[in-house]
Amino acid sequence: MAAGENQSWQELLSQSLQSLDCPSEFSSIVSKLASGEPLSREDGHFLFTTRDLDTLGNIANLVKQSRFADSAFFNVNVHINQTNICTLACKFCAFRRGRRAPDAYQLDIDEYIEDLRKYSSHVDEVHSVGGLHPEWDVDHYSSLFSRVKNEFPEIHIKALTAVEIKHIANLSNLSIRETLSTLKNSGLGSLPGGGAEILDDDVRAIICRGKESSAEYLDIHRTAHQLDIPTNCTMLFGTIESIDQRITHLLKLRDLQSETNGFQCFVPYPFLPDDSRLPEAQLATGSEILRVIAVSRLMLNNIPHIKAYRMNIGDEIAELALQFGADDIDGTVQKESIMHLAGSNAPLDHDKNELAKIVLNSGSSPVQRNTTYTSFEKYIIPKAPERRNLPMASGD
Repeated sequence: MAAGENQSWQELLSQSLQSLDCPSEFSSIVSKLASGEPLSREDGHFLFTTRDLDTLGNIANLVKQSRFADSAFFNVNVHINQTNICTLACKFCAFRRGRRAPDAYQLDIDEYIEDLRKYSSHVDEVHSVGGLHPEWDVDHYSSLFSRVKNEFPEIHIKALTAVEIKHIANLSNLSIRETLSTLKNSGLGSLPGGGAEILDDDVRAIICRGKESSAEYLDIHRTAHQLDIPTNCTMLFGTIESIDQRITHLLKLRDLQSETNGFQCFVPYPFLPDDSRLPEAQLATGSEILRVIAVSRLMLNNIPHIKAYRMNIGDEIAELALQFGADDIDGTVQKESIMHLAGSNAPLDHDKNELAKIVLNSGSSPVQRNTTYTSFEKYIIPKAPERRNLPMASGD
């Protein structure tokens, strides 16, 4: 069962949509979804602007249920952000520090290993992204990944965003392909999708000048897919982008997926604003977050999984998002710096039972997965042991 989805999901969706009673303005979109035709830019614009959020959510949920029934996925992972020292200074980023900042840090390989050791007995993935360290080239990361796989062979390494790959390649005087091949041979298992922001270079020139271009982001992921390295993809929304730029972003990802079929999961998340970073940014409401989740499910027909990234949107909206087309809520995480420095207050101490409760509260069934969506196990919250009352002492 590829990616955990029903192989006949398109047929199931067509049957479900035939009995759907919805307003006439959705009829063209429903007809396309029923036949498997990709939605157009104009369809995307309608979905982003319609005031009927309930119908949009219902349709997205039908698509999700057709593909995955009532399953909602999670995994058992830990985030270790290896350094906050970065040669860039993106306007939206609350995480990066200059090298001389009092709270700048860099985990050497031994420190990283000892940090991971604290969680190694109960996680199956380590997720590592960080700043663009001015000295860490491919040899550093190869040594790090080799140590991780040597000491914790059962732990999958999901690490390094596209801009980190570009930076490492430049420092190492290697091509992107050579860099990725070397890292894969050292133990890198997959790439997260971070750094996509909005795949429009006018937006990028304002919010993340100096980062990889839209074309470079896509080409790095294309190369990873060609090397059989699966990746995720993301969208940071609610900065300065227009609706049309959001749609362009989704269409570029869909086009690359049609070419490579290497994206596992799409992860949309809103900018978390404050007064000092990007003051011109928009603030995404809870309704807008749910809308983006739903539109993503409908527009990205060829990317199987849509993640409600609770580290960013919080447990409550993540729970609702599982009714608006999302089928994944990431993992246990344990620790995380980037989103929390940006303003997230999502709990970091969730175990599998807490994640399962979020899923159950949404009306879904929790399924524990591995990083690459090739292993699945329905998760049942263990019953609490029955309390046994001790016999009361007699008063005699």
